[in-house]
Amino acid sequence: MTIKVGIVGARGLSTLQGFRCIADVEIAALCDLDGDYVKEAAAKHGIPHTYRVFEDMLDSDIDAVVVSTPMQLHVPQAIAALQAGKHVLSEVTAGVTMDELWWLKETVESSGKVYMMAENYCYIPQNQQILQMVKSGLFGDVYFGEGEYLHDIRSLAFRHNREGAGAGAPTWRNYWQLGKRGAFYPTHSLGPVMQWFGGDRIRSISCFGSGWHTDKRFRQEDTSITLCQMESGKLIKLRVDCISKRPHNMNYYTLQGTKGCYEAPRGLGDTHKIWLDGMGDPEEREQWRPLSDYSEFLPERYKNVTEEQRAAGHWGGDYFIVEDFVAAIKGLRKPAIDVYDACEWTAVAILSELSVMNGGRTIDVPDFRNSKSHADQIIKL
Repeated sequence: MTIKVGIVGARGLSTLQGFRCIADVEIAALCDLDGDYVKEAAAKHGIPHTYRVFEDMLDSDIDAVVVSTPMQLHVPQAIAALQAGKHVLSEVTAGVTMDELWWLKETVESSGKVYMMAENYCYIPQNQQILQMVKSGLFGDVYFGEGEYLHDIRSLAFRHNREGAGAGAPTWRNYWQLGKRGAFYPTHSLGPVMQWFGGDRIRSISCFGSGWHTDKRFRQEDTSITLCQMESGKLIKLRVDCISKRPHNMNYYTLQGTKGCYEAPRGLGDTHKIWLDGMGDPEEREQWRPLSDYSEFLPERYKNVTEEQRAAGHWGGDYFIVEDFVAAIKGLRKPAIDVYDACEWTAVAILSELSVMNGGRTIDVPDFRNSKSHADQIIKL
């Protein structure tokens, strides 16, 4: 039986190639408010049906929806799709308010349909390799990790933006990203590290901002640092910087354990590197080794990836996230990044704004997976 997929958001087609690499899946529909653009994109990619009204696409015979619209639309569209009996793969972040996250969780639980968040940075090959090494015990007990997303997006805040003052109308990013304080976009940095921490939960967060130095048009500060204290007491540090003038570095990570550590590249010829206690280096003379020396820990499906699958994007990760979503629809496995992960990781963004606006105050993160009542949903300052 062919699984028919509809995509809402014609400018967000990062999953398209991945779906086309799976034999029994069809991209059957494309939806976007821009009628001319959606027709043009559908014709270019051979998608048979187009819609301007999302509910009209939900009334068709599709089985699943990819939500790749601006982030403030993710929860309303995901809920509508789930209530229409469709499975959902949603781009990040999962939502933009705490209430939305509870609505989403409750709808997923009552619908019986698959919901998965498309956090494709979890699927970067090196991040998957580190995950396998963690599971194999090579790093010992991991207790500290870092993630950074450094990406100047000021030019995306206005249509037809020119250097200096924005000449065009503001885009949604001007409000929902650069119009927010705190770590508004944490999941690329947080997701892989959370998977390395293997089932631990974020207990609380504290967020601090650098102030406004580069571009005072925006409410977002140049840099925001968020500390995530885990239920176990372990620590994750996140940096989000979408303002500063600097080269991009959107996938920097570190990991520290009792038996070793890992660092991603910083640029200028740097490479993924690790150090392990079992390497036999003399004390105080430890030396990094290339992560590539441990390629046997790369998951088998990454070793056997075809060129067509690799071309799906994001370092090949976009194919594997689609493969996992389709497998979950077929009942072969649980969603790799389920609604509870999606809500917890997204809550870091929302609660970080409260924290930074209250001098870095520690804010408790609700336990989405185990909440039993509305009383469990209360956020306390």
